[in-house]
Amino acid sequence: MPNARVLEEKKSMVAGLVDKLQNSAAGVLVDYIGINVADDTKLRKELREAGVDYAVVKNTLLRFAVREAGFGELEDVLQGSTALAVSKEDPIIAAKIIEKYSSIVPGDAFRVKAGFMDGKVVDVATVKEIASIPAKEELIAKMLSSLNAPLTNFAIVLDQIAEKGGAAEAAPAEEAAAEAAPAEETPAEETAAPAAEAEAPAEETPAAE
Repeated sequence: MPNARVLEEKKSMVAGLVDKLQNSAAGVLVDYIGINVADDTKLRKELREAGVDYAVVKNTLLRFAVREAGFGELEDVLQGSTALAVSKEDPIIAAKIIEKYSSIVPGDAFRVKAGFMDGKVVDVATVKEIASIPAKEELIAKMLSSLNAPLTNFAIVLDQIAEKGGAAEAAPAEEAAAEAAPAEETPAEETAAPAAEAEAPAEETPAAE
């Protein structure tokens, strides 16, 4: 029989697992037995940087935890080696990273067992579908790109309108200048004509007899 101290330690560990399960946006259970040290180190680093909690867990303790957390359906996969990856905020990132390494490691040496999201247990196929969803950063980048395209097109249209407007204003100004030039020369020609007519009779005056 285990002593009281050991029992308390196990109860504390189960409580910690229950807290992870109930307060995470999503999680993935994985059989990790075949992953090598180098890949395992890279996996843990990538998960840690993404804000994902990853740890190897004992099936006996996790079995108590899933029952208490309301994920009893996960008991069926609690065989062999088990690691738990949970994310408190991002419901996609844990599945995305785990599935990435599942495809890198040959065979079934590192495979997804099951998962959960929004308080519901999901199977392996669903975990793979979740992993295929673009990450939050990718979605934001695509959204900003789609929003920026109409604004860019709108700016181009405004520039074209401005250029056409400038050309339209320049044309009337040039026409007005062309019409104004002959109007200024006309009085001079009309003034010269009467002067020539006034001088002609003076030459025809008969000499005195």
